[in-house]
Amino acid sequence: MSSTANGKNGTWRNWGGNVSARPAREVTPASVDELAAAVRRAAEDGLTVKAVGTGHSFTSIAATNGVLIRPQLLTGIRSIDRENMTVTVEAGTPLKRLNMALAREGLSLTNMGDIMEQTVSGATSTGTHGTGRESGSIAAQIKALELVTADGSVLTCSEKENPEVFAAARIGLGALGIVTAITFAVEPVFLLTAREEPMPFDRVLADFEELWAENEHFEFYWFPHTGNTNTKRNNRSAGPEKPVPQLQGWFEDEFLSNGVFQVANWVGRAVPATIPAIAQISSKALSARTYTDIPYKVFTSPRRVRFVEMEYAVPRAAVVPALRELKAMVDRSGLRVSFPVEVRTAPADDITLSTASGRDSAYIAVHMFQGTPYQRYFTAAERVFTAHEGRPHWGKIHTRDAEYFSRVYPRFGEFTALRDRLDPDRRFQNDYLRRVLGA
Repeated sequence: MSSTANGKNGTWRNWGGNVSARPAREVTPASVDELAAAVRRAAEDGLTVKAVGTGHSFTSIAATNGVLIRPQLLTGIRSIDRENMTVTVEAGTPLKRLNMALAREGLSLTNMGDIMEQTVSGATSTGTHGTGRESGSIAAQIKALELVTADGSVLTCSEKENPEVFAAARIGLGALGIVTAITFAVEPVFLLTAREEPMPFDRVLADFEELWAENEHFEFYWFPHTGNTNTKRNNRSAGPEKPVPQLQGWFEDEFLSNGVFQVANWVGRAVPATIPAIAQISSKALSARTYTDIPYKVFTSPRRVRFVEMEYAVPRAAVVPALRELKAMVDRSGLRVSFPVEVRTAPADDITLSTASGRDSAYIAVHMFQGTPYQRYFTAAERVFTAHEGRPHWGKIHTRDAEYFSRVYPRFGEFTALRDRLDPDRRFQNDYLRRVLGA
């Protein structure tokens, strides 16, 4: 069984370790035809179907007790169209492999999230994003999609072909069909200069609009229990290439950001009272640095310390008050939070259930070290976010349901109507979709 690496007796687990499922059977199709046949066979057996990626979602969006489709044989680049500057890639391709293959071809995506372990279809179906003033999520860079629908037929969509499906399926939550191939817009590979530097929390909030406006990609991390942040500004550069030296990179990105941070979290989990002191040290551990490299090497970084996460998109204008409320809540709560809070932005897009759909957005992500109780912190944070009409990331922990989403997504009914048309028998249903989309 293909899940042995993931657990015993056919149990599937996600990366964060907080979701598990026991599917009736697993299928690893080697072609779109085989996948379509697996969907038809599931229907004959009265089973639901879910495709999983690398399990990087913290919600049970991919969990099923029906047929689990593993996409690892559906990988690789199908075609590169240099005239239209697009690349078509199989759905199971990890972002890491796509990035490396594109770089060899002298091409790049415009924007990226901060990890690249996920499959392209898992990342886009849940709305994975990085940070950007003009450039949106990974899904916002999609030009066409191919998916197997509930009756086992293959549907292709783009702005011109089946546009109503294209509007929704770019972030389809696995509810409309199983994505088999994605066509992304690409551009000639370029260089980014990253400038990372510590900055006081109050100054970042006071200057947030300026920092956002002056940089193509601005983000920062605030360390709870401190007034300190680490900021990161990425902007296009004429070069020359000046990557982080190997030893320095290992020391900062592996030893400090992963190794020492892991140990600090172990100590904090064992003795929570030490966390504020550790936070003071952690927040000052990384000094300022500037480097220039190709995009995926600047956007992404290794994340080896396991955690659980909640992330909400709020209207960009609401980010500063929301962060002040979050800090006041942590200060007053007696909570001990060892992971930094990550803040990023995205421009409004036109994808039906994108967290940035129709509004310029800022993202606030809260994390807890794997194995520490996170409910009290996440519940209190969620109260802050929902007061600002926040929209939770589809792949991260939240407690919202269809009734809430129908209020914060003006086009919510458009999505559910399309789902009724494409999957009337709910072949792709699971508990999570029942909650967030309604029965």
